[in-house]
Amino acid sequence: MKFVDDLVGAIYDVFKFIMRSIGYFLVGTIIGAVPIYLIVWIIRLFQ
Repeated sequence: MKFVDDLVGAIYDVFKFIMRSIGYFLVGTIIGAVPIYLIVWIIRLFQ
């Protein structure tokens, strides 16, 4: 039973790492893309 618990714990840790990495990537993309999009939008407004 201990082997199964260790295996489930390892799988849980891997999925938690993947989901956290995807979350950080998406948040970073949003934080980076929104200001750039707004700057481009403002520049195109005055052309």
